[in-house]
Amino acid sequence: MTRIDALEVTVNAPIVSFRNPLYQGIQVGLPCPPPSTVGGMLAATAGAWDQVPENTRFAMTFTAQGSGTDLETYHPAATKAAYRNATIKDREFLTNVTLTVWLTTDLEMWETAIRAPVWPLRLGRSQDLATARTRRVPLTHGGTGTQGHALIPHTTAPDPRTIHNGEQLQLPTATTLDRSRTTWDTYRYARTGTDATLTADYTTDTGQALILLPPVHPTHAAAKDPHA
Repeated sequence: MTRIDALEVTVNAPIVSFRNPLYQGIQVGLPCPPPSTVGGMLAATAGAWDQVPENTRFAMTFTAQGSGTDLETYHPAATKAAYRNATIKDREFLTNVTLTVWLTTDLEMWETAIRAPVWPLRLGRSQDLATARTRRVPLTHGGTGTQGHALIPHTTAPDPRTIHNGEQLQLPTATTLDRSRTTWDTYRYARTGTDATLTADYTTDTGQALILLPPVHPTHAAAKDPHA
């Protein structure tokens, strides 16, 4: 099988929170970052979206060692001033998290950006700072591997002889710069990991199946017909 060089980016943070944008007026947390959030983090390291190749794609895994709920000041986005009063709401959060991203194109550009980011590295809310390290790794094109804690498109079918491959999530993939339009896709993610076997785009030397997610650049959200 063909082998390629890839850039493996490991992001660690003590606490993160990913709000589910499908819910308005309440704070509902997601078990993993949406692709658009990870894409925004990468764009921040490069400086801006216009520094990011439009067809950037990546595979990712995510783990959290703990979770909890605290209180956060919530500022409603409403047209009427009477409904914009700040209030206190519960906020779900995850602790001691590790996000691993594999990039297969523009390796030197991303290696430079992540090692010396233009903007501070954030994951989730603006106050949730993170650290990142990179390394070059070999990947095998195709083959089968274990899903583990990977976020994968819903259409990725596991081997029917294996166990269920996680919960279904509707997540934002790409958002226009003015936030007027968002591309949503259906994904699957197992919070505690799964031994489901997948036919992969790439596999690591440890047997991790890697499925490239759809492009996250804002141009892909802008190009989509809002009435489709």
